Amino acid sequence: MERCAWCGTDPLYVDYHDHEWGVPEYDGRALYEKLVLDGFQAGLAWITILRKRDAFRAAFEGFDPHRIARWGEADVERLLGDAGIVRSRAKIEAAIAGARAWERIEAREGFSPFLWSMVGGKPIQTRRQGGDIPTQTDLSVRMSKALKAEGFKFCGPVIVYAFMQAVGMVNDHLVTCPAHDRVAAL
Repeated sequence: MERCAWCGTDPLYVDYHDHEWGVPEYDGRALYEKLVLDGFQAGLAWITILRKRDAFRAAFEGFDPHRIARWGEADVERLLGDAGIVRSRAKIEAAIAGARAWERIEAREGFSPFLWSMVGGKPIQTRRQGGDIPTQTDLSVRMSKALKAEGFKFCGPVIVYAFMQAVGMVNDHLVTCPAHDRVAAL
């Protein structure tokens, strides 16, 4: 059996593939972090974000939405000066807006239940072969629209599908990958 080819041979990428990608995540804070990081990835390779993830976590105070929701212009300027992260005003401001949206959703119903309800509360199991993995689905389009309606940005259907794969809402490990069955059993 061969692991999914997208992770290549970079040890950081392989470790991410083998231990994180596709594993169901139900913690609301962790889901916020991953959604924000996927937004920062827009226009870049995921390995770029993965290499900067520790710097992002430090700069974004552990991705605590309650703290980030209180940020203002001084925090945006601080982050724009941080060479350890992707310095995009629009993406930084989107993370702050997303934290505020996260708080509203969390208070109303919980961020994790809000997201997981869109997939029926459990991971969608696929049996994909090489080359037939979509970049977006009807479900990622609906989730994207729901997130945008709540105030999230940088969460189009392609970003949202990558997010859904990463947090285990959909198991898109190829059937030839050893992680497919392991993740499916979680």
